[in-house]
Amino acid sequence: MARSTTERLATHQAHYARLAAQLVDVGFITAGSITHRYTRCASPGCRCNADPPQPHGPYYQWTAKVNGKTVTRRLTQNEARLYQTWIANDRQLRTIITKMRQVAAKATDLIIKDTAAS
Repeated sequence: MARSTTERLATHQAHYARLAAQLVDVGFITAGSITHRYTRCASPGCRCNADPPQPHGPYYQWTAKVNGKTVTRRLTQNEARLYQTWIANDRQLRTIITKMRQVAAKATDLIIKDTAAS
């Protein structure tokens, strides 16, 4: 390998290692999203049907695809906070992995070009 190619590859490897080290700090993960909803009931005298309406809620829901099916679970406010953290961790993980793939692709290009030149 030429010196400049070796240096560039070392730079990519160091960047990749820094990204891999960030994975250690990612906490629990989960996919999905959190929504909070306000609802109205069917009781005619209820406050949710008054003028102005005062709907019931908020109700927190987690929704995700699990084994190809959409799953929705009602959560408490504390559970919703936990899920929001885990979803943010999942997004952080995906971002890091995307960057790792980009760095790996650059390193792969260098290695392949060097192998073809040999």
